[in-house]
Amino acid sequence: MTATSRYALRIIVAIALTSIACGGGAPAPPVASVSLAIGKPRLPLGAPVDITYRFELLPSASITGDYRVLVHVKNASGDVLWQDDHDPPQPTSTWKPGQAVEYTRTRFVPVVPYLGDATIEVGLYREDERLALQGPSAPSEGETLSKSYRLGTLHLLPTSESVFVIYKTGWHPDEFSPDNPSVSWKWMQKTGVLSVRNPRKDVTLFLEYDARPDLFAEGPQQVTIAVGDQPVTTFVASALTPALVRVPITAAQLGAADMTDIRIELDKTFVPAKLPAGGRDSRELGMRVYHVFVEER
Repeated sequence: MTATSRYALRIIVAIALTSIACGGGAPAPPVASVSLAIGKPRLPLGAPVDITYRFELLPSASITGDYRVLVHVKNASGDVLWQDDHDPPQPTSTWKPGQAVEYTRTRFVPVVPYLGDATIEVGLYREDERLALQGPSAPSEGETLSKSYRLGTLHLLPTSESVFVIYKTGWHPDEFSPDNPSVSWKWMQKTGVLSVRNPRKDVTLFLEYDARPDLFAEGPQQVTIAVGDQPVTTFVASALTPALVRVPITAAQLGAADMTDIRIELDKTFVPAKLPAGGRDSRELGMRVYHVFVEER
């Protein structure tokens, strides 16, 4: 072998070793199949959407350690509009070969400056590592490299396509999470009134809230939802973390007026300043409301 040939061989070996070190070579085999189902693919900004995720560990695969579910919603240019990364309800380290893990999450679509088709990409990751998955169709080259798989599409409509709702009385100003400014809420007083443009159809009221049942020795707050003077339903505000309540309301209950008031009433409230180490907040607080949406049925 000539000196030139030996030099060329060393270059080839060096390139091969670099490729291996950088993750080149044959792609890792998938460990699980993944798919999703969308409750309503066409929906206005701000609306709730039910997404059902399904993972099935392949017969010859296993997962060592716990991975999070990556969920990115992207516009037509590939920019991330929002994400919903989360831990699956059953840790991935406990998944058994052939086992199906299926669950549904309800999330409210953020009011983003974008309308039209948005793709949902899903993956499994831990720190800077992602697992290869098997989707319902063959992945593109980009998906194979990123291990993020396009599994569904939402068609985003303007907010004008939803039932108009305003916070009328009994609400404190918006507050924002210091850790994530995209998360906001309003504290209710004892009674919070919503004014709704009447669609003259049956609707569902979606109310995402949390409360402080730990502050009431006699038990959590009782909540009554009423339209006008007519009670529609009651529930116990026992959720310490955000929880979703769905309240069916009939067209007859909404009445004939163009605008209808929906009242959310609590049987008791608290004042932070009157609690031990409660600070200076002297507001009357009922429960914390993250999202309100009225959807035609």
